[in-house]
Amino acid sequence: MTINRPLFHYCLMTAALFTSLSNGSEPIHLTLRTATLATEGREEIAFVHRTETWQTEQTAMIVCDVWDYHHSQNAVERLEAFAPRLNEVLTEARRRGVTIIHAPSDCMNHYRDHPARTRAQSAPLAANVPNWIDAWCSAIPSEKSGVFPIDQSDGGEDDAPQKLAVWRKKLADLGRNPQMPWQAQSPLITIDKDLDFISDSGSEVWNVLQSRKIKNVVLTGVHVNMCVLGRPFGLRQMARNGMNVALLRDLTDAMYNPLSWPYVDHHEGTRRVIEHIERYVCPTISSDQWIGGQEFQLSKVDTSIQLKPAGQSLASQRKRHWELISLPMKARDGGQGDAVKGDGTLWLRCTVFIPKEWVTPELRLQVPITTQSRAMDQRVWVNGQLAKLEANSPKEYAEYRLPTDAIAGNDVNLIVIGTPGRLIDKAIKLRGKEVELSLVGRWEFTLEGTDQDLSSLPLPAKFGMGPDVLFAP
Repeated sequence: MTINRPLFHYCLMTAALFTSLSNGSEPIHLTLRTATLATEGREEIAFVHRTETWQTEQTAMIVCDVWDYHHSQNAVERLEAFAPRLNEVLTEARRRGVTIIHAPSDCMNHYRDHPARTRAQSAPLAANVPNWIDAWCSAIPSEKSGVFPIDQSDGGEDDAPQKLAVWRKKLADLGRNPQMPWQAQSPLITIDKDLDFISDSGSEVWNVLQSRKIKNVVLTGVHVNMCVLGRPFGLRQMARNGMNVALLRDLTDAMYNPLSWPYVDHHEGTRRVIEHIERYVCPTISSDQWIGGQEFQLSKVDTSIQLKPAGQSLASQRKRHWELISLPMKARDGGQGDAVKGDGTLWLRCTVFIPKEWVTPELRLQVPITTQSRAMDQRVWVNGQLAKLEANSPKEYAEYRLPTDAIAGNDVNLIVIGTPGRLIDKAIKLRGKEVELSLVGRWEFTLEGTDQDLSSLPLPAKFGMGPDVLFAP
């Protein structure tokens, strides 16, 4: 066999680079915080602290979606408030020998020739690449014992309408898509071209972590209830795949609108999401543990949020609240039936992770026909697109053909059902060629609204829906 010696030497140099990029290594002593119930059976929270010493050459920081622009101006203002502090932390962590990975999703084209992007792409292929590492992760098993603390299904924008209109016009004038205006990472965050990595790919990030023998991962950036949790390089993927992962809790923010449940101010909504993470996903740390001083207080930052126009009460502006319900129901269920009794449409929704090999013309949703409903009175939507009722549906079920062009394979999909039936006493099923998934468990329901209001979300289901109502094979 003839060896290409220049290529051989390049491979040796690349391997050496991934094991010796740091410019110094100092251990760091961190206090990790988790949350638990203070008293069994009551919702009072107690924090538990433990101290760990991390070897910094075995530690990485992932900077999630710290974009240059966003469709919410309030989100941009809050990000720009903590970005200088975040840059200080990254500078100190880099000095200590921590691996820094910048992950501004959807912006890789901007960095196609950047050395940090090339470095991430050149990482040796890991021998232990986890299943679904390149997919969004909407839930991990530990979260099923809790209830996600906020409703983010409206997209989470908390900008006053007039302010938002002005912002969208500015984005359009800049030649940006007002719904997805990000094109790069914020210039407030330094990227070291000689040391750092740039990637939004779960498998690429995993390759970097494995090639550098990383054991500890810190996530920072936005938004904590969506991308920081769910991205392929996010908290859930790191936790479920065995990394010692922590959230940098004071240098993050949520997408939460106080007009949505639980009707608290924005910063309280963010705090509740962080508490959920500390209970069910991973511990948190704070920036002062890296650079001294005190924790950063984003709640003190004024983003000029004005949600209550003159003469209009906050209560009158509140958005419809979807509540949790367990399906199938029983005739005597301890009050669940009473919650949905009455006339009109019962609306149900959930999310389903659908493998791409399931997305065939044979894929169907089977919905029970109750004594109060007929198949012709029910409607089913997938990601906002109406499904077609099959004429030859099986007895006791209405069967709907799911439009393949509406389904996101290897991703999270929104299913919405509108039915006059009140007692869903059989399992709703997703069926296809040689596949079947019973959607038994928690769904969301409401009795108020219209097809146009409720059949879809203003953004993809993986962003808008929490982990409570997710089904997966």
